[in-house]
Amino acid sequence: MPPKLNVHNFPRPPLLEKTPRHLQIKWNNQLIADTKDAYWVLETTHPPTYYLPPSSLFIPLTRSSHSSFCEWKGAATYWNITNPSNESEVVKNRIWSYPQPTKGFSPIKDYLSFYAGPWDCYVDGEKVEPQPGDFYGGWVTSDIEGPIKGGPGTWGW
Repeated sequence: MPPKLNVHNFPRPPLLEKTPRHLQIKWNNQLIADTKDAYWVLETTHPPTYYLPPSSLFIPLTRSSHSSFCEWKGAATYWNITNPSNESEVVKNRIWSYPQPTKGFSPIKDYLSFYAGPWDCYVDGEKVEPQPGDFYGGWVTSDIEGPIKGGPGTWGW
């Protein structure tokens, strides 16, 4: 069992580093992404946010008109994806990337981050839980401990 990672020990500003973990994303039991070549971002009170290389995806994305701004990483682009089992189902703005990240985050240029749903996300074979709330995109695994930002009453942390 991996050692516990307390989110209150993660740094601020956040840390970007390569992770050796095996990441998979399945939608209706169909594998749509698979990599051991990802990055994670660790930030105080947040579970890791994972960034997968575009080459790890097995289905296409379409660019959304939605955008947002992160004080650490810069301007984010969002993506839409069509359910491979039901082409009438398009999920919008649940995947994002940084086409021109800030200098400290340049390694994740064009890498993709997924909210943990409606698909199933896995870290080393363990199905993750989404970070509380619907704003942040962290993945919670059994090795993550400590109160996590995102749920009711945590916005001021």
